[in-house]
Amino acid sequence: MKNLLKLDPSPYLQQHKDNPVHWQTWTKENLNLAKEKNKPILLSIGYASCHWCHVMAHESFEDQQTAEIMNSKFINIKVDREERPDVDFVFQSSFQLFNQTSGGWPLTMFLDENGVPFMGGTYFPKEPKHGLPSFKDVLNQVSEIYFKQKEKIINQSDLIKNSLKLKRNPVLSQELEPILQSILSNLDKDKGGFKGAPKFPNFNLYDVLIYFYNNNKKEEYLSYTKGLLKNICSKGIYDHVEGGVCRYTVDENWTIPHFEKMLYDNAQFISLLSNFCLINKEKYYLKKITQTINFLNNQFKNKELNLLGSALDADSEGKEGKYYVFNYNEIKDIKNITEYFDVSPEGNWEGNIILEEKKLANEEILNKLQEIRNKRVKPFFDNKTQLDLNCLWIKALINAHKVLPNKGYLDLAQKYYNFIEKKFGNNDPYHSYFKNLIFLEDYAFLINILINLYESTLNIKYKLKSQELTRKSIDKFYSSELNIFRKNEKTLNDIFFTPIDISDHTVPNGNSIMLINLTKLGFYEEAKKLSKSLHGYLNIYKNYMVSTIKALDFYENISKGKKCDENGCQIE
Repeated sequence: MKNLLKLDPSPYLQQHKDNPVHWQTWTKENLNLAKEKNKPILLSIGYASCHWCHVMAHESFEDQQTAEIMNSKFINIKVDREERPDVDFVFQSSFQLFNQTSGGWPLTMFLDENGVPFMGGTYFPKEPKHGLPSFKDVLNQVSEIYFKQKEKIINQSDLIKNSLKLKRNPVLSQELEPILQSILSNLDKDKGGFKGAPKFPNFNLYDVLIYFYNNNKKEEYLSYTKGLLKNICSKGIYDHVEGGVCRYTVDENWTIPHFEKMLYDNAQFISLLSNFCLINKEKYYLKKITQTINFLNNQFKNKELNLLGSALDADSEGKEGKYYVFNYNEIKDIKNITEYFDVSPEGNWEGNIILEEKKLANEEILNKLQEIRNKRVKPFFDNKTQLDLNCLWIKALINAHKVLPNKGYLDLAQKYYNFIEKKFGNNDPYHSYFKNLIFLEDYAFLINILINLYESTLNIKYKLKSQELTRKSIDKFYSSELNIFRKNEKTLNDIFFTPIDISDHTVPNGNSIMLINLTKLGFYEEAKKLSKSLHGYLNIYKNYMVSTIKALDFYENISKGKKCDENGCQIE
């Protein structure tokens, strides 16, 4: 065997093509090697801009001794979670089942000869530290356990499958707003996000709060949202020089970011800002919308396809945040800089300065800061174009147009949709590189932007296309047995477990978006069944289904004859 990743177009897999590990790709044939070679499977899942993925790769996957253990004792399979979100979802769920805690990346799972997981973790260090065993020790111990208890491990597969099955508690009806209120109790009202650290923006949750504020004008919902946006826009998580937000901060004050920038975060950030500005049109926030749109449009473009790539890495020149931070001597002589940013000789992170804003800086100061950055090596850009995320970007432009109608954002949204059409031509759409793979979120978000383009332009072609794709999505993803959409196509069966996903992750759940789509397009019978099914899941998994609360409220108010859009309903 040898490393086969050179044959895969994924930027993440290409990063590992020269590892001494005999990496295989996720295929049925490669999964079957476990039986053929009588070895368990080591499954490693990550993505190209993942900092800890880089760390583990450097420490372990590039290490000859570690690779020798992996090659001798395991079938090693590498997966780009952005290329196979269904595989990632199933094994993240398995990790949570085994460890009773949330997962992350890199995800390291050990599977039996049938591809069923029996053990797993996330990052393992090369040497023991932070209470974690060394990766080499883990490999040897897992191999030993597997062969000593192989029969027992294989026989527990049905137990694992049953444990992963979603539970449903059918209800005739339930009040939705009290469920939302119960989630709010965990929020940091002053700083935004959930209490404690690390801090994630959770833009989708605040989108739901805006929706309910527009329903009933409860100031609490608007106050939560304003608290989040005030902190996000002024603190270190936001790039004040070039625009855009980072993935999260390691502290609770939004100061010290994990510096990677993701398309899905920034698209949702623009949408939330825009929806907030429809209520509170402050110049400060409008500036952030414009700056972030310019950043994405200029720096995230895959120039071959004219669509946006996925992410900018946190690291450059092997060091996290090197491109983004400043030292005091670099910037101390910039005129009036202390008027606009908190700047001190000691810095605020490892002797360096992460910029935090006092007030909007003028162009002269920003240009001087940009000149300093221009002398540095830029972080790696993952130019992989994902259909669902480009749809989120188009949705952001449509939302921005509503609050900034003279900026040409609606025209830009249509331009990007035309690039999507050009990519696929007359063929069925696909997720990213592989033309035979597409997922629920791709269809859900694509249908949704077509509906929004129709509502914004009244061009009937958008509505007709949205109806066509809705019918196709029902054929491809809808389970008539469960009255729910599955995450991958019915024809795809290379995972031990069928992925039915009702939870929000980094983006709103595909089932919640489909409920809105079905309702808007008049697929009332399908919407009714999906609504009933989602109510049953919501009763149990409410903390993970915030977008579903909005979708169900939207459906129910439309069913009552209320006039609604995705930002709220007219409640009498």
